[in-house]
Amino acid sequence: MEADGFMSRRTSVEAAGVDSRVTGPAARAEIRWSGGRLLGTSGGFHVSSRMAGEQDFVSVSHRSTPETLTSVETEVDYEGLPQGVSTSTHMLAGAVAGIMEHCVMYPVDCVKTRMQSLHPEPGARYRNVMDALRQIVQTEGVWRPIRGVNVLAVGAGPAHALYFACYEKIKFSLSDAVHPGTNSHFANGVAGCMATVLHDATMNPAEVVKQRMQMFNSPYRGVVDCVSSLLRHEGPAAFYRSYTTQLTMNVPFQVLHFMTYEYLQELLNPHRQYNPSSHVVSGALAGALAAAATTPLDVCKTLLNTQETRAIHVIQAETGAGAFRTVYRMGGFPAFFKGVQARVIYQMPSTAISWSVYEFFKYILTKRQHERRLHGDRDGDK
Repeated sequence: MEADGFMSRRTSVEAAGVDSRVTGPAARAEIRWSGGRLLGTSGGFHVSSRMAGEQDFVSVSHRSTPETLTSVETEVDYEGLPQGVSTSTHMLAGAVAGIMEHCVMYPVDCVKTRMQSLHPEPGARYRNVMDALRQIVQTEGVWRPIRGVNVLAVGAGPAHALYFACYEKIKFSLSDAVHPGTNSHFANGVAGCMATVLHDATMNPAEVVKQRMQMFNSPYRGVVDCVSSLLRHEGPAAFYRSYTTQLTMNVPFQVLHFMTYEYLQELLNPHRQYNPSSHVVSGALAGALAAAATTPLDVCKTLLNTQETRAIHVIQAETGAGAFRTVYRMGGFPAFFKGVQARVIYQMPSTAISWSVYEFFKYILTKRQHERRLHGDRDGDK
């Protein structure tokens, strides 16, 4: 990273302007800069940055003491994780973010599912999101909007762990290959696509059970009853009936989502430091845009997952294109945007929560590892 950002680099004394006669620990010094200021070194010499009209570098052969290192200002380049950080860092941060995102916004997700019904029951016709939540609580009880949240939490943890770990790994690998040292929208899009394939394969069964539990007058007593009933009457294939439609929806959703998020980060947080407000704003706007653009596919996915009784004779066992035809027959073009308001209202805070929680945990985990490395360097100097 440049300018006011943070850069950590292993270098040798063969660099221009540095005395090549320096050997030993000094030759493996770690130079850390922030905004043209030297933050510290892990080896045996200190270097000052080049100022206008001065020489490139001034090298001073000096052995740092533990007191000197303690007083050095420390920053963490959390965006480029330190070498040696395992994939579990991304997986843990992603799992926490996924569970938080889905659990906090679950009541709105329940409303979205009901508002996408092609033929809602008389008791399930709502004017807007707040009207839906009010009616559900008044007629079905205060706990009804979160019915099925447990199965979603179980699915969201591993799904988002794979999702973020895959995204980060592919994004950095492709970015280095396509545009070394810079952000690549192509790499972001490809990484989002690959991460979505893994995420949906893990999440789809939980989505099916969740939406069956969310429907008005759902016949299932609980999650276990729903799973066993699906296996008995529709077979294991019921859990993946909407998988191709889900991928068709989520691939463009995630491409738009990640590319918009990374683009907004370039504008709002160009040095890629930990900045909670930029993560919230970027995540919310990226989620809103992607949600609105892919609502027609989400309506088809909901139809396939819930298999509404009034539409079952039309769709039969069809998937994909059959669902599109059914939606159009039963409601025309406007039917493809049923629940768009609830979907956008759900996705804006949802993606904001997901990114802010993920970036926070990534920052904390990286900071701890960075501190452990500093302690290791100090112990080595003693």
